[in-house]
Order: sequence, then structure tokens, then C-alpha cells
Amino acid sequence: MYGDNMNETALKVLKKITGCGYLAYLVGGYPRDLYIGKNSIDFDICTNATPKELKKIFGNSILPTEQYGSVTILSNNMRFEITTFRKDIKYINNRKPVEIEYIDTLEDDLKRRDFTMNTMCIDSNGNLIDLLNGKEDINNKIIKTVGDSFYKIYEDSLRILRAIRFATVLNFKLDENLKEAIKKYKYLLKSLSYYRKKEELDKIFSSPNADYGITLIKNLGLDQELELSNLDNLVPTTYLIGIWAQLDCVDKYNFNNVEKDSIIKINELMNKDLLNYNNLYKYGLYISTIVSEIQGIDKRLVNECYNNLYIQNKTDIKIEAKEICELLNRKPGKFLKEIFNDLEYKLVNKFLQNDKDVLKQYILENYK
Repeated sequence: MYGDNMNETALKVLKKITGCGYLAYLVGGYPRDLYIGKNSIDFDICTNATPKELKKIFGNSILPTEQYGSVTILSNNMRFEITTFRKDIKYINNRKPVEIEYIDTLEDDLKRRDFTMNTMCIDSNGNLIDLLNGKEDINNKIIKTVGDSFYKIYEDSLRILRAIRFATVLNFKLDENLKEAIKKYKYLLKSLSYYRKKEELDKIFSSPNADYGITLIKNLGLDQELELSNLDNLVPTTYLIGIWAQLDCVDKYNFNNVEKDSIIKINELMNKDLLNYNNLYKYGLYISTIVSEIQGIDKRLVNECYNNLYIQNKTDIKIEAKEICELLNRKPGKFLKEIFNDLEYKLVNKFLQNDKDVLKQYILENYK
């Protein structure tokens, strides 16, 4: 069933492990996405081989990132995370396993995982293995935890956002027990790192189905724990940064400088006349387009007005500093900045045409 569609490199990696006498399966994202009919590069492998044994098999292909019984290898420029069958004995801070125990059976390894749809496996012959009814839940478009929902969510609070992200991206429903567990333990989100929260929220907000994810967050009462203000008035946009700009959390989440600058500019322009020449010029087409989506202004109109500007940045001014100096018979100096600022203002407001002869005449009349 799956052999013809399987990634050849992934099969070779599996066969290399099984050829040495061990069990090995692709697990999680890749089998799930392949069953759903989506492309995937999410290559996770589970095996009864230990990291020490895997190092003997793959040698220099293994990257120096061993952690919690896992190793990473590169094969044919593709990355594979390989994890030894295990039980997670102890978690810390409702998030990370800090004590594990190697085990020998695939089924017991699958029972430690989050959602049934992520427990399907593929063996080295391309056969689908479904020990925990993941296929049935995918067919029913429902997200269920493996085992007790309350235990699973308490064990790792990131699963709250992972559940909503999967529901959003796949347009699946959440199992009722899972919903109740999320409501009970939603307070744990406050101690989850902003980095991990933003990572999941980025995927939710950037999904074409973002409306559904936002509705889930509100209905489950997570907006307060996630410190997302204004969620009730949020206008989904095709630009991820446009959504974040509306949530008043720039000082809480881990935004880079470019993201912060964009958020500040979006919020500034929200309180100004979007189609004003000076504002279009100052904030540019990217920021102006995002604001147009939030305000419900036709993007084609914004694009047309922007393209009708005489200049879109200072480099468009059709006279150079050297030419101004020759025209005025002066050496370069601070006066050039004054002249260019003046020309910029006049051109943006269409008081002057962006024609070299016109600009020369204006400079001679006003700065000679």
C-alpha cells in the first residue's frame, strides 16, 4: 500500500537498521501525513537499537546531538531523528522528560506518545502498522490522546497547543475528554516558555484555517493564559505579523527586531489615514497592505495609490548629489541633506514632478 509512495532514502535508513538485526519504524508525522495524503519531511524513526548501537551502524552520519535516547543522522541531505524504544519515567515542569527507560516493544513505546494519529508506523517494507487506532481517528477527523487525556496534558502542557494546532491545520475536532483536560490544566500554559508558545501559535495563525484555531483558543478559555489581548476583535490576515500586531503582546513574546518594527509600524498606521500619500510613502506597501486587510480596505486600491506615488524611496529621486553640487558650484556638505529632504517632501505630495530638468530648476530657484 505504501511502498510505491515511500521516500526511498527513508526506506534505506530503515533497512540499514533492520539489516543489523534491530527493529525500526518510521513513526509520527510522516506516516500520518502520508495516510492523509500530504507531503511530509518529518522523518522520525523509532527502534530498539540504542544510541550506542546506532553510532556503530551509521558512523560519521550521526550528528553530535544525542539527548533522551535520541540521535540525529543525515542521509542524502535529509535529517532523521532516531529514538530508542523507551518509557518516559519522570517529567519536569510539566514539559520535559528527565528520566527514561529503554524498552523492547514498539507498542509500549507508542503508548508514551501524545495523540493516536501520531502513533501510526511504517516498516522497512512500506507496510502501515496501526496498533492504537490512529487510522480510525484520522478517518473520523478527531484528535484523541493516547490513553488518559488528563494525564497526558498534565504530563506535557505543550500538548494543549499541539492539539489546537493539529485541529486547525487538519480541520479536525478535539475529543471531548481532551477538551476537558485542556480546560482543567490550561493554567500550565503560563509556565510554558514564550518561545514554544509562539512556535505553535505561529503555525495556528498562519494556517488558512486560522479562524477555527482562534475560535478553539477562545472557546477553551486559553486567551488569558496565553496573554493574548483583543482576541475577540481579531481580524485574521494573510500575513502572520498582521495577526500578532493586533494582540498587544509585543513585549511578552519572542519577536525579532524586524517583527517588532513591523508590529510597531502596523499599529501606528492603524491610527492614520492609510491612503494619504505621506503615510503610504513612509510605511511602504507591505505594512500598508497588512493594515488594509485589518481595516477592510480594498488592497487593489492601496496598491494603485502606492504605485501612483512619484517616488517610493529617496533613491527614486531623479537627481544625484554630485549633480546638485555641480549645479550650485558647491562642495558636498550638510546642505545636500536639506535639499533631498525638501525634494522628497515635494515629490511625495506631488508638488513637484520627478523630472531632472524640473528638479534642477527648483533647486536653482530655491538654493542658489
